[in-house]
Amino acid sequence: MSRARATARLVAAVAAGWIVAGGTLARAEDCRLALALALDVSSSVDAREYRLQTEGLAAALVAPEVAEAFLAAPERPVRLLVYEWSGWHQQVVRQDWVTVTGVAELVGVASRLAAQGRSFEQYPTALGMGLLFGARELGRQRDCAELKLDVSGDGTNNDGVAPDAVRRDAPELFQGITVNGLVIGSDVRVLGRYYRQYVVQGPGAFVEAAEDYADFEAAMRRKLLRELGVIQMSDALR
Repeated sequence: MSRARATARLVAAVAAGWIVAGGTLARAEDCRLALALALDVSSSVDAREYRLQTEGLAAALVAPEVAEAFLAAPERPVRLLVYEWSGWHQQVVRQDWVTVTGVAELVGVASRLAAQGRSFEQYPTALGMGLLFGARELGRQRDCAELKLDVSGDGTNNDGVAPDAVRRDAPELFQGITVNGLVIGSDVRVLGRYYRQYVVQGPGAFVEAAEDYADFEAAMRRKLLRELGVIQMSDALR
């Protein structure tokens, strides 16, 4: 094929809504998964725990097996969002939606997260409002084949509308969204039961456990692999 014909073909593909990714042509809407990661920054999380959580997520995102899972289907990429949540009105995006087409995107996300300061410190645990924020963000990605909300936390809801009430009162926002949990702390069995009863939803929804924040990175790796479609042995509670 001549260069002129190849160029004309590329222009036509772009005009028709196609993109070039990894040397192949793929439709822009061929997203296999939109994944929103929600991090607890309520007052129960101290400075050391916040650092372990943030650095743990950054390290988990660039772990070789996790990167491989993100890139397992280059023609159908994953979109990723990271946000922090705390009180009723305290939710903030730390990494807006990014399409992961290569390791460079994951490294960029990890670097930005590691370099950022904490968004909130002295607010309660409005888990229901944290879920609502994530569902609204995922609502912008309805062209993806799957929508998953990955919420981490070390306590139960103590501010605002409860998680189950939020899902009950706004069912249209949560339609088609799988919510998974990552519980953190010394009493993860009790917190895990709370998450299973009031937080998680959807086909294959599960709760992963980290015994403390030092275990957050390992638990996040397991959780991401499972959400990205890699089946493995883990300490999941469900």
